[in-house]
Amino acid sequence: MDVKRVLQLTDHTLLRVGCTEKEVAQACEDAVACHCAAVCVPPCFNSFAKECIAGRGVKVCAAVGFPNGYNTTQIKVAETEDAIANGADEIDMVINMSFVKDGEWDKVREEIDLIRKASEGHILKVIVETCLLTEEEKIKLCRIVTECGADFIKTSTGFSSGGATVADVVLFRKHIGPEVQIKAAGGIHTVEEAQAMIDAGASRIGTSSIVKAAKEIK
Repeated sequence: MDVKRVLQLTDHTLLRVGCTEKEVAQACEDAVACHCAAVCVPPCFNSFAKECIAGRGVKVCAAVGFPNGYNTTQIKVAETEDAIANGADEIDMVINMSFVKDGEWDKVREEIDLIRKASEGHILKVIVETCLLTEEEKIKLCRIVTECGADFIKTSTGFSSGGATVADVVLFRKHIGPEVQIKAAGGIHTVEEAQAMIDAGASRIGTSSIVKAAKEIK
């Protein structure tokens, strides 16, 4: 197990309700010290996080439509534009699960397309909340995310009834296009769990726990 490599693929996450500026600053410092891929914080802290890590090799990741995804598409597009204006390098958007369950696949596609356009030049990750999906829905979303030109399909918000599983990462790898990557997030608490996701095909890990766990290993 390569702890250093796991950290390099980690989006160090602090999205807890009520987190403070001091905690965000510490999360940024931890992400830089561990050479993480990105730090993911609430939208109100995007510009502050950007100031904390500017020029230090870590990206700012902003959550859009988080965590439930049922905002209107127009609001999600505005969130995306605002996040980028405030320094976000990457966007993690939550799909509208109501559209999925109603079989409104054209609406799902249109929303991702619009956010893809609003985030042009930036990494876009599409959160599909696997714990709420059937296998058929997961496969359909793999195809839509690929066709919309998103950079990543992401398993989970970590705020629903379940998180990432190795089985879902394997399923995604089978059905997404070769240019799409996988972010496993939700319920990943140890370096060993993160490594298992990477071994299954994930190239990014979303977690609030790995940095602490890695420090304990060191």
